[in-house]
Amino acid sequence: MGIIIPLILITISCLVIWRAGDGFMTASEYIGRNLSDGVRGATINAIASSMPEVFTSLFFLFILKDADGFSGGIGTTAGSAIFNSMVIPAVAVLGVIGMGLTKTVKVSKKVMLRDGISLLIAEMIFIVLISGSTLYWYHGMLLMLVYVVYIVYMFWSMDKSEREEMLEESHVDTDELDHLEDRKHKSFFWGLITLDLERVFVGTKKLSDNTAWPLLIGSTVAIAAVCYLLVLACEWIGLETYTVPFLGEFHGLGIPVMFVALILASAASSFPDTMISLKDAQKGQYDDAISNALGSNIFDICFALGFPLFIFTMINGPIQMSPEIVELSSELRFLLWLLTALVLIIFIIGSHFGKIKSYILLSLYFMFVLYIVGRGADNEFTNQIAEWLVSVVKWFRVA
Repeated sequence: MGIIIPLILITISCLVIWRAGDGFMTASEYIGRNLSDGVRGATINAIASSMPEVFTSLFFLFILKDADGFSGGIGTTAGSAIFNSMVIPAVAVLGVIGMGLTKTVKVSKKVMLRDGISLLIAEMIFIVLISGSTLYWYHGMLLMLVYVVYIVYMFWSMDKSEREEMLEESHVDTDELDHLEDRKHKSFFWGLITLDLERVFVGTKKLSDNTAWPLLIGSTVAIAAVCYLLVLACEWIGLETYTVPFLGEFHGLGIPVMFVALILASAASSFPDTMISLKDAQKGQYDDAISNALGSNIFDICFALGFPLFIFTMINGPIQMSPEIVELSSELRFLLWLLTALVLIIFIIGSHFGKIKSYILLSLYFMFVLYIVGRGADNEFTNQIAEWLVSVVKWFRVA
């Protein structure tokens, strides 16, 4: 019974994030309608779909108010990055293959290398910056600046003609007519009940700048509210005992909150990324489907963690990290880098992305989950792997 209530809250969080993610997708598609193939997925879609990670990291810090809160943010962003790299591309590809839309998916190696190498560089900077026992405001600012540099690079990597086209007004997506017709048959109150935010904020009007931005903001508010419940549920699971108002005291698992966030919070917050990439793949926009996942990882590592860290330390001062938290975060950050490099190799080998690569990625994620479960249970084998990961990071720091 101890973890049933938190799991119910996490399930509710998943559903709300998923439904609000539809509003994100619609608004971000309109706002980024002029961006070139691959750039939209790595910027507009990635930012919109990664807002749950921002709010989850923010709430972890401001609810727990200590290094444990920051470790929860690391767990959420790192776990989400691993989920994005492995599960989302596999689900998107298997989804379109299962629907009979294609047998294999061909993606641009240029896009994969561009986003993959950018992600590896961002993660390496992350390893170097967040490696001491004290975290200051400028650590968060530097992480955010890394993402700004990435955005500027993405823009200038477009051809001149593409940049000029991006600055011009374009036509609304032809799918908007279908959305408009569908919304006519739904009431405002039904939209509220089912969290159909497009019906609530856009109504029977055509999507425009005047409606797309309120839709994006409304979706952000909905996700922010439910992310509070998500963080609270993860905290309860990690505690030895916790108290629920009006219900009494319950027993949790008594494990570091970072391990809980790595699996549960990260998977729940990645629902928008999954849905956006799946729908991009259904439209044949395979570069966007994959680059959205990789671009989301860069946003998660640099901004979703950097922004909460910057705000919290500006208000409350530096965060003191215990040796245990430092080792846990070092282990996780290096593991993230290794898995990202492995995923990038899988992406660029061969000319197509099919079932075999999808099953390999899903198997890797399953092994990652087993590893985290083993660490939470203090398994000897996983502890030995953790010691090796930490020793490599220490060697790198000394070198």
